[in-house]
Amino acid sequence: MTEIRESILNVRSALSSKPDAGPAPDRPAVAVMEDGLRCRAEGGDGWAVVTDMPPPVGGGGAAPTPGWLIRAALASCAATTIAMRAAELEIPLSQLEVTAESETDMRGLLGAGDDIDPGPARALLRVRLAADAADERQLRELVEWADSHSPVGDGVRRAIPVELEITTG
Repeated sequence: MTEIRESILNVRSALSSKPDAGPAPDRPAVAVMEDGLRCRAEGGDGWAVVTDMPPPVGGGGAAPTPGWLIRAALASCAATTIAMRAAELEIPLSQLEVTAESETDMRGLLGAGDDIDPGPARALLRVRLAADAADERQLRELVEWADSHSPVGDGVRRAIPVELEITTG
């Protein structure tokens, strides 16, 4: 925990001393269809994630869906941000579990209804945590601060402009 806290404080100090630092490009993810609806998304450093769709829509069901990866990203980013903040505040957590749930109407993806969004209609984050050295108020404040600073949580909640560039042939 001390190493995490020191790393956070060092990076915060370095960024605070550069007011013109601004946004920087994130590592791109490149998705390539492998077979049927099985897709492999690759990033820097040799990282890769495979997705697939369930059999009812023509997939093999051999990997998580892209929608599940959004929930996994939301939950793991929340957990990471909570753990980082706890380390910074020197609150050793004895338990931390974050569950991301959502509800989606598949008719939107399949074009089987008018005015139905293809993405989730709602989402819920369930956080379970405990710490011997913190009371309920401190833990709630910790989670609320982390939730307001989670990059994935922010990206899911805020409309992000996405440009579409198409190359054929």
